[in-house]
Amino acid sequence: MNESSWGAAPPGAGQWGPPDHGPASSLRGAAPPAPAGPVHDWGDAAQTRPMPFVPGPGGHQDDGREHRDTRDNRDHLDDRGAARLSGPLFRDEKPQEPMPTSLSGSDSSPDSEKPKKKSAGRNLRAAIGVGIGLGAIIVASLFVYKPVFIGVIAIAVVVGLWELTSRLAERKDIKVPLVPLAVGGTAMVVAGYVRGAEGAWVAMALTALAVLVWRMTEAPENYLRDVTAGVFAAFYVPFLATFVALMLAAEPDGPQRVLTFLLLTVVSDTGAYAVGWRFGKHKLAPRISPGKTREGLVGAVLFAMVAGALCMQFLIADGAWWQGLLVGLAVAASATLGDLGESMIKRDLGIKDMGTLLPGHGGIMDRLDSLLPTAPVVWLLFVIFVGSG
Repeated sequence: MNESSWGAAPPGAGQWGPPDHGPASSLRGAAPPAPAGPVHDWGDAAQTRPMPFVPGPGGHQDDGREHRDTRDNRDHLDDRGAARLSGPLFRDEKPQEPMPTSLSGSDSSPDSEKPKKKSAGRNLRAAIGVGIGLGAIIVASLFVYKPVFIGVIAIAVVVGLWELTSRLAERKDIKVPLVPLAVGGTAMVVAGYVRGAEGAWVAMALTALAVLVWRMTEAPENYLRDVTAGVFAAFYVPFLATFVALMLAAEPDGPQRVLTFLLLTVVSDTGAYAVGWRFGKHKLAPRISPGKTREGLVGAVLFAMVAGALCMQFLIADGAWWQGLLVGLAVAASATLGDLGESMIKRDLGIKDMGTLLPGHGGIMDRLDSLLPTAPVVWLLFVIFVGSG
């Protein structure tokens, strides 16, 4: 842009500065030309040509009047000039970003060149401690008195429903009635243990009906959305958990069936975690769960099949090792799909964990995610291979 495009300076314009309101404003005149070069002092150096018009911060225009070398004028000009020179020339111009310390934009310190160690991603000590504690409670209740284990399932169902409905309300403003779900979920587990699959289905239907009626006590807005989420929660948590009660009711090896189901699911998760953390390179489902790898899935399958063969051979009456291989394969697949399914829910809700009750694990639902969809699969395979008991 040439000089004429900025506009001509008013007659008598000299050194660039804001309008003067002090006594020196009466002293006007053209400054003698000075040789080209850098300006080192605002008060002493004269300009070689008039500066262009630039609107000030308050919208005032610069009339180009000169200021003599007085202390008041110099201080006034320094304040205005510093404000203009420190920021962008135009209002929509962005300030220049600082250059990186190196061409690659990374820290050039020796520590940055060291390879980073893989992180497990959670508190392993807390996770192991909580897992051992839960396992002790489950085994004790499972083999000492069956109704106590039914109570453990019911408690897990109610807490899981509370976590799920709380997150739906917080993140999506979906108001799912918890009371009918908690009562109906407990009834499903008990009915499945006492009356079998027929009792579980009847309890499921009554729970869905209770959700529909309970939600009628509030405003009709979003009624369909809320009851749909309520029916989904009833199916996802208590109904799937009922198949654990069905396995427990089998005679004479009901507790052994439940133990096999729990062991295979835990072993599958552990194999996927260990192999994926050590050897995982290829993502399994990066958009759903970036931490899962194909190598981890292979580890889950191998670990579960070996454990399944051992459990079917030594724990299940009339079971065979080759049946355990198929059960282990099915458990690895269903546990992985269940984990991915809950990851989809958490992605949609924008959360990392469903709760914080279990240190190192998250919430109850973060432990039930692979168990719930695996329960009906294992129950069905037991019925096919060794009967319903």
